[in-house]
Amino acid sequence: MRNLDLVKINKELENKSPIEIISWAIGIAKNPVVTTNFRPYEVAILYACTEVKKDLRVIWCDTGYNTPQTYKHANDLIERLDLNVYLYVPKQTVGHRNVTMGIPQIEDPMHHIFTEQVKLEPFNRAMDEHKPDVWFTNLRSGQTAFRDSIDIVSISKDGVLKVSPFYHWTDEQLDNYLKLYQLPNEFTYFDPTKVLENRECGLHS
Repeated sequence: MRNLDLVKINKELENKSPIEIISWAIGIAKNPVVTTNFRPYEVAILYACTEVKKDLRVIWCDTGYNTPQTYKHANDLIERLDLNVYLYVPKQTVGHRNVTMGIPQIEDPMHHIFTEQVKLEPFNRAMDEHKPDVWFTNLRSGQTAFRDSIDIVSISKDGVLKVSPFYHWTDEQLDNYLKLYQLPNEFTYFDPTKVLENRECGLHS
């Protein structure tokens, strides 16, 4: 995948629909996955990907700190879209962590350990077990400085082809997409590692 001409590919895909982008990626993939945390608008990538490949593996890394609304939303989507979910959770329970460190603030040295426990370790474990060559994600421009620096197709630090079919889409476009296909959304979401909405989560940088 590292030998692909990303500039040329992104130019060719620039005006393609998400379904066309996903179909292109599935066509060259040997071992594709889509990752999700069921945050707002995640239903779009899950719906589009499973329209192209019904049995696509869905990796859900659950920090354990999701809101009741997010867990209900996740259950509804798993059932509605018949998702092929592989669930990964931290090795430490929330109860144990609450006693040992709680949720550290960003400036707290423990925040790095917290992020490693609840997000990075489960994600790295998932990717190590599944060993994907194509990784679908719902990154979009305008979310963080790092995400503005990539494009529809990029290469992750581990050499995986990362595909963001909705990269150039706005919230308004996604709202219309969800309305068109009668897909639910859920905005009551909490990421304990980010604090600020425009802060990179650590998986993509």
